[in-house]
Amino acid sequence: MGCFSCFDSTEEEKPNLGANRPQSHKSVPSNISRLPSGGDRLKSRNNVSLRKESLGSKDGSQGQIAAHTFTFRELAAATNNFSPDCFLGEGGFGHVYKGRLQGTGQIVAVKQLDRNGLQGNREFLVEVLMLSLLHHPNLVSLIGYCADGDQRLLVYEFMPLGSLEDHLHDLPPDREALDWNTRMKIAAGAAKGLEFLHDKANPPVIYRDFKSSNILLGEGFQPKLSDFGLAKLGPTGDKSHVSTRVMGTYGYCAPEYAMTGQLTVKSDVYSFGVVFLELITGRKAIDSTAPQGQQNLVTWARPLFNDRRKFATLADPRLEGHYPMRGLYQALAVASMCIQEQAAARPLIGDVVTALSYLANHNYDPNAAPGHSARHNNVERNNRISKNEEGGGSGRNKWGDLEDFEKGDSPRESQTTRMLNRDLDRERAVAEAKMWVEKRRQSAP
Repeated sequence: MGCFSCFDSTEEEKPNLGANRPQSHKSVPSNISRLPSGGDRLKSRNNVSLRKESLGSKDGSQGQIAAHTFTFRELAAATNNFSPDCFLGEGGFGHVYKGRLQGTGQIVAVKQLDRNGLQGNREFLVEVLMLSLLHHPNLVSLIGYCADGDQRLLVYEFMPLGSLEDHLHDLPPDREALDWNTRMKIAAGAAKGLEFLHDKANPPVIYRDFKSSNILLGEGFQPKLSDFGLAKLGPTGDKSHVSTRVMGTYGYCAPEYAMTGQLTVKSDVYSFGVVFLELITGRKAIDSTAPQGQQNLVTWARPLFNDRRKFATLADPRLEGHYPMRGLYQALAVASMCIQEQAAARPLIGDVVTALSYLANHNYDPNAAPGHSARHNNVERNNRISKNEEGGGSGRNKWGDLEDFEKGDSPRESQTTRMLNRDLDRERAVAEAKMWVEKRRQSAP
C-alpha cells in the first residue's frame, strides 16, 4: 500500500457531499517536489525519468515510471503557442490542444491545467504516476508532462475520434449515430479497462470518475479510459472499502459512495452501468432539459425493467430498430445488474467483461429485419471463443441464462451469477474440448 503516499488508501478524508471535483489544495503536497521540471533538462529530456517507484501487478511484475518531461516552451511550440486553431475541448480541469512534437513529429493531445481551476497538484501527480505505471490497450497512454514553475501540463496520445460523449449526445445533423455493434464494442473495451484496474493492478485501482466524457475513442472506435486525477488505490487485506471525500460527477456516482464516502470497486461498476445505459438508450445520465421524471437516467429506466413490453422503449430511437432483440434484453440485464442500489448485488467487473465480450463478438447484421437477431456464422463464432477474447473474466461468478428476464420478469439480485444465456457455456465447452484434443495430439508419440 505504500507505493504512493500522496494517495494512500489508508488516508481518512471527510466526506464532502457537495463536491463533484476536488478543490485546489492550500498546501502543495511534498510529493510534488519529486516531479522534475523541464526547465533545466532541455538537452537531456529523453534520458530523464521520474524517481523510480513501482506498482505491482497480481502476476508479480513491476511497472517503472519513465514519463518524459517537457519544457513549457516545447509544448507551446507543439501547439503553435496554444492557438485556438489547435483547441480540442475544455474539461473541468483545463483546456486540451492538439499538438505536434518537434523532432519526432508525433501528434499528441496536450492538456493545460487551469492554474486557478479545480485540479490541484495532488491530482496532477496522481495522474502522472497512474498513467506512467499502468499500461493497457484500453487505458490512454501518457507520453509526458510539464511541471515548469506553476505550469502543469499533461501530454497524451492523440485520440482522433474524441470522446464517447461526443458520439452519443447533442449530435449535429450531419453525424450518423453509433450502430449497435459499435456500441457493444465500446462497452466491452471500456469494461476491460476497468477490469485491468480492478483485477490486475496490485493494489487495485478505483477509477472513481467513470463517465462517457472520460472514454476516448481511437481508430476503429477503440475505447480508452482517460483522466485519472481522481483515481484511488483500493482496499487491501481485510478492509472492505476506502473512506474518502465524495468526488466524481453527479449522475454517475454510486448511491452508497455518495451517502457515506465509502469507496469500493463496486462503485466503479455502478458508474459503468450508467454509461452502458447511455449507450443503450442514447440518453444523458442527467438531462435538465428532459421532462419531469426523465431527467435522471437511472431513475427513469429502473421502472421500465419490470415490463418486457417496455424494453423497446429503452433502445435509442436513433438506432431505428436496427438491433437484435435478444441482444437488447441481454444488454439491459447487464446494465440492470450494474446499477443495483446495493453494492453487494452488483457483479464483478470481470463477469461484466465476459458478458459484454459475448455481445460484442456476436455481430448484428444491420440488413436484418429491425429488432431481430441476425444468424450467426458458426465458424467465426467458434474461432472467437477463447479466454483472451472474452477478456479473461475473473472466474469468480458464472453467468447463467436470461430466460426469466426475457419473459418479462425484472432481474433479481439473486440472478447476478446467472445472467448470460446458455450459449456461452456451450461454446466455451466446445472450445475447451478442442484444446484438450489438440493437447492430446501434441503429446502423442
